[in-house]
Amino acid sequence: MKRELGRYKMGLCFSDKLRMNRGAPPPDVVAAFAEYTEGGNHMTAEQLCRFLVDVQKETDALVSDAEKILERITCSRHHITKFLRHTLNLDDFFSFLFLDDLNHPIVSKVHQDMASPLSHYFIYTSHNSYLTGNQINSECSDVPLIKALQRGVRALELDLWPNSTKEDILVLHGWAWTPPVELI
Repeated sequence: MKRELGRYKMGLCFSDKLRMNRGAPPPDVVAAFAEYTEGGNHMTAEQLCRFLVDVQKETDALVSDAEKILERITCSRHHITKFLRHTLNLDDFFSFLFLDDLNHPIVSKVHQDMASPLSHYFIYTSHNSYLTGNQINSECSDVPLIKALQRGVRALELDLWPNSTKEDILVLHGWAWTPPVELI
């Protein structure tokens, strides 16, 4: 698992680097890397160019374009670049796939007409709106549901459970100490 450095700042005077874990590349990325490196541990500019043309469908990609990508990735991901070969390892290749400025199939532009109000694009929903407080020991009530609807929530989530006699339905945060409310 690759560890990357992330910056954090504490107060006004302390600044340090913090290691963050990133998951391993998925099997399809590992397979593509192995295929285009012919089982090797490093991807050359020629191999990356072939990947760009074959997989990413960038038919006008040149080896010089791949070299520029290698240069940018190795400079951004490795601290001492003068000792590095300008190739990508598996983690570098995996990172490349998420860089929208270098990986052209990832388009960061909006392709819908965004002239309507925001509520036309998103559904305002609620989660556990029947609770008056925390999920462990607060009360269940219809008051938070009414308030959510008044604020414009379009979809309410209700956890429905049968009562002990199975003759009625209760609104209840299951497996917690919240007292139930009858549905009707």
